[in-house]
Amino acid sequence: MTEHGTHPEAVATAEPAGPPPRSLWHHRDFMVFWTGEALSLYGTQITALALPLTAVLVFDVGAEQLGLLRFAQLVPFLGLALLFGVWVDRVRKRPVMLGANLARMVLIGLVPVLYHYDLLTLPLLYLLALGVGIATVLFDVSWMSYVPVLVRDRRSLLEANSKLNATLSSADIAGPGVAGTLVSAFSAPFAMTANAFSYAVSVVSLLLIRTPEPAPAAPREKRPLRAELAEGLRWVFGNRWLRAIGLVGCSCNFLLTMVQSLFLLYAVRDKGLSAAAIGFVMGAAAVGGLLGALVSGTVVRRLTVGRAYQVSVSVIFLGPLLIPVAAGPSWLLMLFFVASFFVEYFGASVSNVLIVSLRQTITPQHLMGRMTAAMRMLLYGGGALGGPVGGLLAALAGLHGALWIAGVVSAAMLVPIFLSPVGRLRTMPTGPEDGALTTP
Repeated sequence: MTEHGTHPEAVATAEPAGPPPRSLWHHRDFMVFWTGEALSLYGTQITALALPLTAVLVFDVGAEQLGLLRFAQLVPFLGLALLFGVWVDRVRKRPVMLGANLARMVLIGLVPVLYHYDLLTLPLLYLLALGVGIATVLFDVSWMSYVPVLVRDRRSLLEANSKLNATLSSADIAGPGVAGTLVSAFSAPFAMTANAFSYAVSVVSLLLIRTPEPAPAAPREKRPLRAELAEGLRWVFGNRWLRAIGLVGCSCNFLLTMVQSLFLLYAVRDKGLSAAAIGFVMGAAAVGGLLGALVSGTVVRRLTVGRAYQVSVSVIFLGPLLIPVAAGPSWLLMLFFVASFFVEYFGASVSNVLIVSLRQTITPQHLMGRMTAAMRMLLYGGGALGGPVGGLLAALAGLHGALWIAGVVSAAMLVPIFLSPVGRLRTMPTGPEDGALTTP
């Protein structure tokens, strides 16, 4: 990759002025936001397992159809993320987040209702997944832009993202196990009732936040949509750190979504695992995510920002190889499966804290929505394509063969990771002015 501007080793060495900020444990509105987001994340993890299991257990879908379901959930990031990003930069974020979670509450809640009355069909399940995906795009673009508004001191962003990521990791641990139990006890569609309830709680928490959100400054002149889209894309692709993060992240989500879609069918059909067993695998493996969130600060202090990025992202890409390698009795298979996802979750948890904090720190507030949208388009766009491509590979090479292909290609990603300019960062930049130094 071509590098421009000041070397990153020379950037971000200055300490911010003023006393260090208070811990966010004392920030009432952040704690309210964090609580609501935590509950919705727990619910989302239930749907992450229950929705595809609804397709597998109720409609007996194959790899191609399961890949299309995943595509329906993620394709809105390809088509709508940038447009939503422009809009979010023009408006207050909290009302947008409220609307998005209300929509997700209703759409998720429709699945058990329609199933109860024998009205749920596979095309309708695809349509509901698409609707949930659209609302998720809107919420994701908004909340990542809202955190710097809620947490005014940018020095607190690393702490905020560490807390949010620890919650996501704990949800990764508890969610699949609870989902597997609920699916076994009540069926896959009815398990999603818990997610609808969690979104309702999140809506209430957003209503309780007191911190006023200033309206974005009105532009001095009306600008065409194309110009605002182009400005956001230029910021992301013109900044060597953001560009490298986005391209590696796109590849990561493409490969991991492919592996996860294939794994679900492989575990159920080829290896005979039950919903509860799959839930146990994902829940036990997600302990790695919680561990990663807890040690991310220590890892950065010991290894520097760049080295921590290289190590944590490399671990993610090595995990998929353990799935096709697994063989032997059920307990050994389960051990390999848990280990595969454990290292993925650990690496993702450490790297997410670093990456999100870096993105938020170096991006000016007026570009935050468009930067987030461009990143979500890259990350989840890659994921959207991973499902269908995985289904095609399974049709050509079988589930086990497709998993081998995905694992080998994933391991080959270590080369661009170690060539990334992010790997040469010694410390976290101190603000947007540091990020500006890296643009052409």
